[in-house]
Amino acid sequence: MRIDRSARAPTSDSLPAQARAATLCVDLSALVANWRLLAARAPGADCAAVVKADAYGIGLEPAARALAAAGCRTFFVATAGEGERLRAVAPRAIVYVLEGLPQGGAPMLATARLRPVLASLEEIREWGAFGRSIGRRLPAALQFDTGMNRLGLAPREAAAAAAAAQDIETTLVMSHFVCAQWAEDARNARQIAGFEEALRFFPGAPASLSNSSGIFLSQKPHYDLLRPGYALYGGNPTPCAPNPMRPVVRLEASVLAVRDIEVGETVGYDGVWTAARPTRLATLGLGYGDGLPAGASSLPGRAGAEAIIGDYRCPLVGRVSMDFVMLDVTDIPASAAHRGATAEILGETIGVDELAARSGTIGYEILTRLGRRYERRYIGG
Repeated sequence: MRIDRSARAPTSDSLPAQARAATLCVDLSALVANWRLLAARAPGADCAAVVKADAYGIGLEPAARALAAAGCRTFFVATAGEGERLRAVAPRAIVYVLEGLPQGGAPMLATARLRPVLASLEEIREWGAFGRSIGRRLPAALQFDTGMNRLGLAPREAAAAAAAAQDIETTLVMSHFVCAQWAEDARNARQIAGFEEALRFFPGAPASLSNSSGIFLSQKPHYDLLRPGYALYGGNPTPCAPNPMRPVVRLEASVLAVRDIEVGETVGYDGVWTAARPTRLATLGLGYGDGLPAGASSLPGRAGAEAIIGDYRCPLVGRVSMDFVMLDVTDIPASAAHRGATAEILGETIGVDELAARSGTIGYEILTRLGRRYERRYIGG
């Protein structure tokens, strides 16, 4: 199928010559534009950035630098190690650690000026006790579990948490939506109500509930701080509507070889795809060793992922292997599919959500598994 590229954003002509079979281009200007778009939806709130898992695979340090330069003041990471990396490039940022306070980890977090997201009375007491031992109240967030059943205090523990938190500086009270991407789900309203119940015990404390999708809910549960993650990197926070975010990642691979096969020949491991006609194949130099899901494979009864060569969509055929995938290029001009031609796996036409859907997974996994063998290029920002 021919693709209309007339509406595509221009690409940089100044990028260095490709040195690897596959190239990952990260548009930091698009990342910043997405952050600004999300922030503009709640002008009364601050907008943080969730940069855990190496900034969803695009690279923590370049992402944090670009966002901090754009005015982002608050960041969320998963681990203290990620927090230390972020602190090195954004020394004045507020950094919250979502895994909370590992037992015995208070000295390290305090030294690195990281704020744990405390999720139990035990953590609150340990953080407060360490603060007393060094003569000051240490800042932290308190997390309440309003339906995720993962980490967090129950709303019924709010009074006990408020009493235990007298020895700490509560700089944020937060919770996390279960399914905010489905705007009509009744659990959203129940979670907001549960969060409000907990907040009554922390008058004046800043509050945060909205992840990427929560920012778009009709109830506008924006409170004082937004916590977008997936949408920053181009994922659709409103899956029942067009994606309002700009794509941040472009993944391209070179055609290594083109070959013709006859009717009845099979392609790839286990021979699960059989040519029903004379077929021309193009082999690309990337595979599951680079983070392309094995689920992108085209198998009997199930179409897999596609790639763009020239202005044409080309289906993957056979199993994805560790280092290679094959495309059926029979229906496109031979002048487009040749050794050295470029195939786009992710970008303006095939977004992260489409690749995920065709691979039987979610866009979060696509992003966070982006491989380290790619030549990485950063533009904009």
